[in-house]
Amino acid sequence: MSKRILLVEPGYRNKYPPLGLMKLAAYHRNRGDYIRFAKVGIDRKGSSILSAEGTWDRVYVTTLFSFEWTRTSVAIDAAIVAAGNQPERVFVGGIAASLMHNDFVVVPRWAGVRFIKGLLDGPPAISLQLCEVDGDFGADDTIGVPIEELIPDYGILQDTRYSYPVHDAYFGYASRGCVRKCAFCGVPKLEGGQREMPPLTNLVEGINTAYGKKKDLILMDNNITASARYREVIAEIRDLGFTPGAVISRRNSRKTKRRVDFNQGVDARILAKSPMYLREMATICISPLRIAFDHLGLRKVYEIAVRMAADNGITSLSNYMLYNFMEKPPDLYERMRLNISLNRELGLRIWSFPMRYQPVTLKDRSHVGRHWTRYSLRSFQIMLQATRGVVSGSENFFNEAYGSSKDEFCRLLSLPHAFLYHRTHYKVGEGRPIFDEYLALRRRLSVSQEVELGDLLAGPAIDGRSLQKHYEEIAGDRSIDHLIRQLVTFHMLDTRHRLDSEGKRSLPMFQFVESASELPADDEFIEDAGLFDHESFRAPDLAKWKQPV
Repeated sequence: MSKRILLVEPGYRNKYPPLGLMKLAAYHRNRGDYIRFAKVGIDRKGSSILSAEGTWDRVYVTTLFSFEWTRTSVAIDAAIVAAGNQPERVFVGGIAASLMHNDFVVVPRWAGVRFIKGLLDGPPAISLQLCEVDGDFGADDTIGVPIEELIPDYGILQDTRYSYPVHDAYFGYASRGCVRKCAFCGVPKLEGGQREMPPLTNLVEGINTAYGKKKDLILMDNNITASARYREVIAEIRDLGFTPGAVISRRNSRKTKRRVDFNQGVDARILAKSPMYLREMATICISPLRIAFDHLGLRKVYEIAVRMAADNGITSLSNYMLYNFMEKPPDLYERMRLNISLNRELGLRIWSFPMRYQPVTLKDRSHVGRHWTRYSLRSFQIMLQATRGVVSGSENFFNEAYGSSKDEFCRLLSLPHAFLYHRTHYKVGEGRPIFDEYLALRRRLSVSQEVELGDLLAGPAIDGRSLQKHYEEIAGDRSIDHLIRQLVTFHMLDTRHRLDSEGKRSLPMFQFVESASELPADDEFIEDAGLFDHESFRAPDLAKWKQPV
């Protein structure tokens, strides 16, 4: 008998479609079930699916980042309502649900919900924790093909008006897990050790048959270079037509370049061991080649890998740069600056994407590394907002945005945020006298006063107060040194509006930002740069989704 299945994605903004839900859809489609997909809290169409189609026999909720706890909670609450207030019909899985399993299961209002830990890489009934005694349909499927290995169902994406930046692509894995056990990474807990997946040809041909050819090949392997089948995988990608210069016809016979993207990045430590890795990589239409550069200790192998890439004609590169973990801000600057030098010397275009470290079990973005402060993190975030999180390969722009030296970078991190948002206005415009007044006062600070000012600017731990309110309190506190209180008033300058007579809301930041053609394409940006985590989130009213029991 056909069952009614609802697939739910929380209302965060993400780059890629929910691959896990797409595979669950394929599983239930093969069973003959009725399936709908809803993105809750961000897409009105998704909300209408929850409110207009009655009670569902089973509801699946996917999870992604741990810091999206609030949005994820809203999705789980909505799922319970959609299941007729029968939580045993609700299944929650994915990254956050796996890494924070205990945090989910102890929430009283979610008692009865099944939280799935890890991948659905076993027989369906076992992976989903189904039980015949409890009357779970599908509990007899104890030898079937793992859901993890099914061809994803692209049809469910028609149920949402949300536009995923990357959608015209084959999404899959050539391998799972990783040989590394980096302290900042959740992959070892989520996926375990390195292992191989079924041939990519099965995936591509299956998608072609059911949904037509896709433009790109997006592979989410955590460490493809560690695969024992590395050469075989690259050869298979070539055989599938993803060779340098490959194109595909789209609307009006317009030809569009295809690309391969190992979107989790490749391991510089392995690339540097042998020219073979990049020689092979150059035989496919890799764009961009993403190389992880997580700390300064990788500088030598990273530079070797970049030079090898250049030697093999790979000129479009990108990298992930972890910060807010163990290193100091000057170390991050040195990594960013290295790419500027390599671009100039080798004629490359390397785009850096700094990624702010957050513990994989933290429910918000409040973590502050030992060498950073809440204030310096916000300052760097403001700098990155000018280019949507990418550090440009242009030396002139880099010097303007991040400083021409480590010391200048650290000085920029300590400036009032208005001076960063409205850089041109205060540096060369009408606001220059205000900037000069601030600099004159700042030069009068002693070393101990500098330390005290820095501590005050960092603000309290997350306690509901905004930094603006915190600075107002400091400015009015006569127990604090007068010079410091004077300087704090500059940190209260407006950072949210244009500095013109019209008063339009805007974040103009740098008027010297490079044109869009100078930046990577939309589908080359990272999944979540954390640039706008200050945006408020208002949970929707669950009452309108309430179903008759």
